[in-house]
Amino acid sequence: MLRRIRSALRSAAAAVLVPAATLVPATALLLGAAAAPAAATSYTPISGAGSSWAFNAVDQWRRDVKQYGMQVSYNPQGSSYGRQQFLAGTTDFAVSDIPFQTHPTDGSAPERPVAGSYAYMPIVAGGTAFMYHLSINGRQVTDLRLGQDTLAKIFTASVRYWDDPAIKADNPGLQLPHRTVVPVVRSDGSGSSAQFTLWLSKRESGLWKAYCAKVGRGNACGETSYYPTVTGMIAQSGDLGVAGYVSQGYGEGSIGYVNYSYALNAHYPVAKLLNRAGYYTEPTAPNVAVSLLKAEINTNKSSADYLTQNLDAVYTDSDPRSYVLSSYAYMILPLKVQGTFTQAKGTTLGAYSYYFMCQGQQQAPQLGYSPLPINLVQAGFDQIRRIPGVVPKNINIKGCHNPTFSTDGSNKLATTAPMPAACDKKGATRQCATGSGGAKSSSAGGGSTGATGTSGGTGTGTGTGTAGSGAGGTGAGSKGGTTGGTGSAGTAATTVDPDTGQVVASTATGGTGGATALLGSPVAVAADDGWSGRQTLMVLAALTLLVVVLVPAVTAHLLSGRGGRAKGGEQK
Repeated sequence: MLRRIRSALRSAAAAVLVPAATLVPATALLLGAAAAPAAATSYTPISGAGSSWAFNAVDQWRRDVKQYGMQVSYNPQGSSYGRQQFLAGTTDFAVSDIPFQTHPTDGSAPERPVAGSYAYMPIVAGGTAFMYHLSINGRQVTDLRLGQDTLAKIFTASVRYWDDPAIKADNPGLQLPHRTVVPVVRSDGSGSSAQFTLWLSKRESGLWKAYCAKVGRGNACGETSYYPTVTGMIAQSGDLGVAGYVSQGYGEGSIGYVNYSYALNAHYPVAKLLNRAGYYTEPTAPNVAVSLLKAEINTNKSSADYLTQNLDAVYTDSDPRSYVLSSYAYMILPLKVQGTFTQAKGTTLGAYSYYFMCQGQQQAPQLGYSPLPINLVQAGFDQIRRIPGVVPKNINIKGCHNPTFSTDGSNKLATTAPMPAACDKKGATRQCATGSGGAKSSSAGGGSTGATGTSGGTGTGTGTGTAGSGAGGTGAGSKGGTTGGTGSAGTAATTVDPDTGQVVASTATGGTGGATALLGSPVAVAADDGWSGRQTLMVLAALTLLVVVLVPAVTAHLLSGRGGRAKGGEQK
């Protein structure tokens, strides 16, 4: 009987199998084919290295293009590492938060690329966020506010305790503890450090110069990729290392700078920074889009720094929605066959770049970034055409479905960006109850998020839902770590101001925390690791096809066999 079933399955499958080359990826139907790579193209594997700030976006995109037969590996050891590997010819592309440093001020070796051998291309926008771990009487603080000068004092060792008058002035609604502030910075050459220290040198130049002199840098301490640390600071490699330290139990009292996406992934809050308009804001996609309207982009195509950014006007933007530390990350593209890079690899790199400049930008807000505006997407298409071996495409940019711009080219995301809440205005005596960053979900249902992921611990948070409706805490998890378990439900009660609709008082009992999440313990994975939701859709579609087509075919085959035996008996 088993042999007959196997035979029937083989016969039915042979009748319905379709050559693999004719199958259309399910996501091509979902996303549209505006910039989808041609299915018949053969792709050579490529590799890149660099920014961990941009890693969560770059990694998602490389996973996406596997469906088209592309293999892209990426090593997020920092912007400096990526630029060094590109110059050495050991990678096919680099991603950096800053351009090549021909005159570095941090003592590192000058970077001198050959003129005409590379090009910059902005690939994603985002905000450098300040993820922190602070509790008051066992309850996690989720709406910390910091003035720009206060932030500068924290990272120059001028403010050492959380109850310092400078921090208390920004947070009149919090009874801050007398606990040591532990700044967590990058130990590796980092574009995030360079962006942050560039801001420090311009926003708080006197304070920064004094700090640089204290650590032995003198006045030659402007934009530095290697953060000059002092006793009491913790240095970690990569954004994942910084986020990992802050999120662990021993990270209580710490604050570190990472891309906003890492705080979202870890379910941790970020400090809201005071802008020129007098509002405390965080780097949401709309706020970053608003801020970068003020970025000055080098539009001189003959310049070696074409498409790089000047952020001076971003620092002083008076829009209430702006986030002061908003910026772009660049892909450094090869313009010549060099090192390990070949024209065959250029075909893959070009197709990969077309994908993330169009479809990939659609995912940016969900990943914790802000998608590029229309002028930079268009300029990016022009840069991609310069890659040796690329298969040029004529893409109607209006069909990219980028959430930043409308079909007429206007910046829709910046136009529709919501104004900050009244409780986020400087001088407001009540902290907002909604939380920030990855801790927003801890306040939104009345329950609490077990953000530290401590096994058996009790989650805490501020409730805004009705009593008894709170969700249980969820342990923090991340790429390279172990996802925490889900805790039990909490309870909450709130009092709402009938005139403003704002929460004026709330109480919450947290549920049991989830299992411990090892965010700071990355594991080695293969270059083609991961299983995406898109792959799941494709498998489900294939299984449905098999059920619909194979089952009737198998049944018919078996019945015909049974009928043949009956007829044979009659003849006998």
